[in-house]
Amino acid sequence: MSCQARVEPVDRAGLAWYPTDFPGQGRSGFSLNLLVESIEMVGASMKQKISDAMEFLNSRVSRVPEVAVVLGSGLGSFADSMEERIGVPYEDIPHFPISTVKGHSGQLVFGTWKGKQLVVMQGRFHFYEGYSMADVTFPMRVMHALGAKDLIITNASGGLNRNFQIGDLMIVTDHINFMGGNPLTGRNDDSIGPRFPPMQNAYTPELVKLGMEIGRQIGAPIQKGVYLAVSGPNYETSAELRAFRIMGADAVGMSTVPEVIVAVHAGMNRIFGVSCVTDMATGEGSEAVDHKLVIKAAAAAQPYFLKLLQRVIERL
Repeated sequence: MSCQARVEPVDRAGLAWYPTDFPGQGRSGFSLNLLVESIEMVGASMKQKISDAMEFLNSRVSRVPEVAVVLGSGLGSFADSMEERIGVPYEDIPHFPISTVKGHSGQLVFGTWKGKQLVVMQGRFHFYEGYSMADVTFPMRVMHALGAKDLIITNASGGLNRNFQIGDLMIVTDHINFMGGNPLTGRNDDSIGPRFPPMQNAYTPELVKLGMEIGRQIGAPIQKGVYLAVSGPNYETSAELRAFRIMGADAVGMSTVPEVIVAVHAGMNRIFGVSCVTDMATGEGSEAVDHKLVIKAAAAAQPYFLKLLQRVIERL
């Protein structure tokens, strides 16, 4: 496939890309085809897609969610603990991608917990699956448009901090975007969000404090720290892991950051992030990582994870 495109300057340095005849395959370096797809999703096109998804979901579910929840690898059982559940398969929702990763179900679940109306992504989408950043973050746009004002976002991660252990729950205090892309790249529609959204304190400090407090109360192996996102799908080299730790990261994964950027851009009021450390990734010794082991470790952490999320939601 070839594509002729002229992309106007997209970054603060005034750099412009004028791609011609690119195939749009692979993930090495700057992905021009995904940039073009992201640009095509903004403005009227994005608004129409959000409207299409909302119209369909409103025809299936009459509730207005207060809180959006995104569940990471092996952590999907939280959705099963809700009351009055209504599940809508992603494949039925207009313009929604479909999750292709083991450990991720594929439905949007509406339900309640302690009187709070929730909309839960039971399974998420990743950049490495071949979706554009706009596709990966499209559900965040839809959940916000449906009424969700607060976001709880979770993931499975590799622990970079030597003080962490497998099974720890890390409350995210900040993030580092090392994915090589940004969902806000391209033309901006001010009616959807600001051109230059501030990202300091993206993870609400009061909720970080609350999460740590609840974690200690329930006896969970609780930590807090900085999450670094890479594009994947390969796990990181030892040199990369050592570099990430020097940069100040405490855990590394392949998600979360695009969704949080869009949540801030869209105007979510509060954001709470929690990462389940499913393997140690310090870059020292021979730390083999296997996705099946990641899912197993996440499952083992479920009891504490469920209690933490449930009690945080009660306090929102």
